[in-house]
Amino acid sequence: MNILAIETSCEIGSIALLSGEDLLECELDGIAAHSEGVLPGIDWLLAEAGLTVSRLDAIAFGSGPGAFTGLRLACGVAQGLALGGGQGVIPVCSLEALASLCPEQRILAATDARLGELYFCFYERDGDGTLVAQGEPACVRPEATAVREGKWFGVGSGFAVHGEALRSRLGEALAGFDAEVIPRAAQVARLAAARLRRGEVVTPQHAAPLYVRDKVALTTAERLASGGRA
Repeated sequence: MNILAIETSCEIGSIALLSGEDLLECELDGIAAHSEGVLPGIDWLLAEAGLTVSRLDAIAFGSGPGAFTGLRLACGVAQGLALGGGQGVIPVCSLEALASLCPEQRILAATDARLGELYFCFYERDGDGTLVAQGEPACVRPEATAVREGKWFGVGSGFAVHGEALRSRLGEALAGFDAEVIPRAAQVARLAAARLRRGEVVTPQHAAPLYVRDKVALTTAERLASGGRA
């Protein structure tokens, strides 16, 4: 099984190639490096593995939520490669990729969404360790984050930017957190492999980013209401 994965939903992006049991990954550090480095990075990974695009079984990408530009880039590159190579595309939620890096049983994945908000989703591992989303990814202000029964371990940049508000909001339900974890293409590739085995593949034309939020800036009224300047 050969799967190429692209994850550019946050400032530090990455590309990974899963070939059988072997996994190669390269990092794209900085927003500008995403668009400049993604295609050379893919060429390098394929050359290292001795593969061509036509020998890939699927193209996966971190579908978001996250930075709109990064999501469009990952989706567009995945679509273009899949159209040319004749493969299907596998969108993987970036919050799920983030949560999969945490070994805890119950996980709250939360990333900074800018504009004073965060993206979040709760995940719980089932009997065989598979992550199961507890609801849909959402975008809210940290003080409005949902609170669920039980203890949850938090991961993601949402805790770096909104840590105090999240601790106050979640109280004893927050068992701890790691604010340094970011979604990685390696995890996107591993999650995509399980989806490929189940036949959960879409045509390139039907692949789409998971935006969750439909705007990228506050209106003047919203800035003033939040204490900002017009």
